Amino acid sequence: MLALLCGCLLLAAGSMHTLSSLVLAEPSPDLMKQIGDMYAKVTDIWQELTQRREAASQPNAALHAVCRVQPSATLDAKQPRVTGLVLFRQSAPEARLEAFFDLEGFPEESNNSKRAIHVHQFGDLTQGCDSTGPHYNPLSVLHPHHPGDFGNFVVRDGRVWKHQASLPASLAGPHSILGRSVVVHAGEDDLGRGNNPASVQNGNAGPRLACCVVGTTGAEPWTRQAREHMERKKRRRDSECKTATA
Repeated sequence: MLALLCGCLLLAAGSMHTLSSLVLAEPSPDLMKQIGDMYAKVTDIWQELTQRREAASQPNAALHAVCRVQPSATLDAKQPRVTGLVLFRQSAPEARLEAFFDLEGFPEESNNSKRAIHVHQFGDLTQGCDSTGPHYNPLSVLHPHHPGDFGNFVVRDGRVWKHQASLPASLAGPHSILGRSVVVHAGEDDLGRGNNPASVQNGNAGPRLACCVVGTTGAEPWTRQAREHMERKKRRRDSECKTATA
């Protein structure tokens, strides 16, 4: 961690030197990109430190859940077979929810395409994902303001790998998503901007490729995934630092 901070400080020093030579000039796109990248790196480091502090101070308070994604039983033979895990963690009943999405099986030729993921009302998979019902909407609001409107996820090399923090859903209280379903859609969520009734109901996200039921679990699956996530981010940051200083 110390080495990473030192590397980021060196980048910041380089940015300041650039700024000093452009006192009255309009900032260049390259400089603005460096500033944006620095902000993202510092934010990542702060989030990691915050998560470690919370875990140390409240080791037994966190709530955990898992959802093992499987292809819909009613899926057309031409559709991709998506599988994987969605893991949830909530540091306390009143805290914001965070999640890891680790899914594979998307067509590799659809690289950089987006797929919508939502929480649906029922944990009923008797007819595949078709029996999970509509979006979970306990407050009767319009899409994309349902608690399980997780948005769009970019597919890279046939896979979705994403950590999301501050999700509006919860594992506790009267609107808990425990026992409900997570559904992976074939298309992109239009985020309520589609100018038709379906847009404010489900985002016109298309057929339901895969789904799962959210159930409680221990902390170990989350701990493993968080460790892998931090290692991936460290490798990416190290690579970016080497590129920036080359």
